[in-house]
Amino acid sequence: MADLFDTDAKAPSKMQPLADRLRPKTLGEVIGQEQVLGPDSPLGVMLASNALSSLVFWGPPGVGKTTIARLLADETDLHFVQISAIFTGVQDLKKVFEAARIRRQNGQGTLLFVDEIHRFNKAQQDGFLPYMEDGTILLVGATTENPSFELNAAVLSRAQVLVLTRLSLSDLERLAQRAEKDFGRNLPLAPDARAALLEMADGDGRSLLNLIEQVAAWKVEGKLDTESLAKRLMRRAAQYDKSGDSHYNLISALHKSVRGSDPDAALYWFARMLTGGEDPRYLARRITRMAVEDIGLADTHAHRVCLDAWETFERLGSPEGELALAQAVTYLALAPKSNAGYAAYKNAMAAAKKTGSEPPPKHILNAPTKLMKDQGYGDGYAYDHDAEDGFSGQNYFPETMKRGVYYNPVERGFERELKRRLDYFTKLRAKR
Repeated sequence: MADLFDTDAKAPSKMQPLADRLRPKTLGEVIGQEQVLGPDSPLGVMLASNALSSLVFWGPPGVGKTTIARLLADETDLHFVQISAIFTGVQDLKKVFEAARIRRQNGQGTLLFVDEIHRFNKAQQDGFLPYMEDGTILLVGATTENPSFELNAAVLSRAQVLVLTRLSLSDLERLAQRAEKDFGRNLPLAPDARAALLEMADGDGRSLLNLIEQVAAWKVEGKLDTESLAKRLMRRAAQYDKSGDSHYNLISALHKSVRGSDPDAALYWFARMLTGGEDPRYLARRITRMAVEDIGLADTHAHRVCLDAWETFERLGSPEGELALAQAVTYLALAPKSNAGYAAYKNAMAAAKKTGSEPPPKHILNAPTKLMKDQGYGDGYAYDHDAEDGFSGQNYFPETMKRGVYYNPVERGFERELKRRLDYFTKLRAKR
């Protein structure tokens, strides 16, 4: 009797999708992922030494996570069991572990492949630990999310994380040639259309094979050009998860492009997020943060540009209002940069946490009552407007605290003027 979740049974050949028909039979047939499959790579070394450990494959869809796990079981004579965290409950897991235990008693190990492992909660992930530790299962998890955030530290400490990457255009071309060999004929595509088809796959091998299967089924005369291909195929939506890893990767790319004064790159990542379905209000908030953090007082107009763009979006809505946000992104990228204000704030916060109980010096305290006057509140305070140059040079830090220097303006943009003013007051303070 087949084990629960056994997936070895195959559909009749004519019913198999192309992606299943072309699934590699050995690790040597896998296209791409040389960084984990090469002779000197982690898996290559493990297999050569016959010491395969539990693994977590982290990578985008359609790059071979399931295929590699299945082939690892073949290479190591382990029984392959595949489950999905989406459809598997606690009782199902108990049955899987019990079957693996019986199999182990009979001299057969189990490679348990868990797709979307990040969807198991922390308690469910903890349930794998005793079976990993006593050798009942060798766990291979697959996730599209960052394991550092989504998986228990206990699971990560017992498994090696291997990063799988999007397939390159050359990898996808090799996959297309393999598909043509299976069909026994070439795809009816002109060179430009073939290149466009590979681009549509967006690094996803399974997506490419699905597209190829559609193209191969068309009855066409001659070769299709890019325009004809575009009419027949709906372009694959860009991979983007507004609550997942892609979300944080792309906003990081946008932020760093703005900080790096590259308006073209900044607009590209801004557009990538919009086309992926990101909320423009989130982008409006983040670009305003960029103005405060990375431009600051070097261009005091920058944050106003962002707020105005944000308000314009709220008035016009999408898609017209998004142009205002795009122009704000461009302005920020080309504005003079300074994080001196941001750094000053963090320095002051650190000092405040360290000296949080120190009182202000008495001479700058108000004395609305006689008791407070008797205590010396306000004694010796110098009213700056009465002083030469409107500057008394008094100490405003706690009396027991060494004077701090938190703000160090840069020689860029408007902060050049602020630095001149700061230097002026520093010199006056030293004299008085």
